Amino acid sequence: MTVSPSSSAQAAREALAVRLQHLRKDAGLTGKELSARCGWHPAKTTRIQKGDAPPSDTDIRTWCSACGADDQANDLIATARAVDSMYLEWRRLHRNGMRKVQQDWNTLHERTRVCRVYVSNVPPGFFQTPGFATALMEQITAFQGTPNDVAEAVAARIARSRFLYEGGHRYVVLMEESVLRYRTADPAAMRGQLRHLLAVMPLASVSLGIIPFTAQRTVWPLEAFYLHDDVQAVVETLTAEIKVKQPRELADYAKAFAGLAEMAVYGDAARTLIQAAIDALE
Repeated sequence: MTVSPSSSAQAAREALAVRLQHLRKDAGLTGKELSARCGWHPAKTTRIQKGDAPPSDTDIRTWCSACGADDQANDLIATARAVDSMYLEWRRLHRNGMRKVQQDWNTLHERTRVCRVYVSNVPPGFFQTPGFATALMEQITAFQGTPNDVAEAVAARIARSRFLYEGGHRYVVLMEESVLRYRTADPAAMRGQLRHLLAVMPLASVSLGIIPFTAQRTVWPLEAFYLHDDVQAVVETLTAEIKVKQPRELADYAKAFAGLAEMAVYGDAARTLIQAAIDALE
């Protein structure tokens, strides 16, 4: 697994490695003795204990058996899988297409009361129109070389917009002005997308702020992130989805969001920026 740029994932991986190391020490084994019992090279034991190599389910069962701790194997395997889920490459997530991932996102949004979102590249999925979502997902599928189920994935993504109208959900969105100007879709789809932003702005569930090109920066442009209540942040990079749950990091994302919010404009000023982007397409 690629080393995560998120310290949450790395810290969790290192904590798992420490638990395995403690098992070895409690069993009174050296690294070489454990390696001999497991039937692998001592270098593998070293990599696992340092958190440099994620152990497989089989590795964990073998390790526990060598330490006389078979009863701890299932718990450790569950922990390892949880760590693995914190950093997931898009190609792995999309290996069977994009529909399932979109449905999983819908489940997460369903249980989120307040979702704070910052985007610097494209509008968040729950704001996207079918035309824009189709153009974007076709680009992603072509880039990743994953199965094309764009029509089904778009339908699942658009279904997420129902949370804007159902009540019990609040969406606080900050968007760089560049998002309004990027030609991610053809002019007709872009016009439809921008007009849709104007249409959802008055909803009671929505707060939309635009950070103008001319804003004096106190927080630099960042990768897109979604803060779900105060329990989890989902960060989107080019290659992976990163789930952040460590309180210290969540506080940093909340702090960044607050700083970005101070640079944004709202109401009529935001609508003026959106309308200007529409006019530029004419």
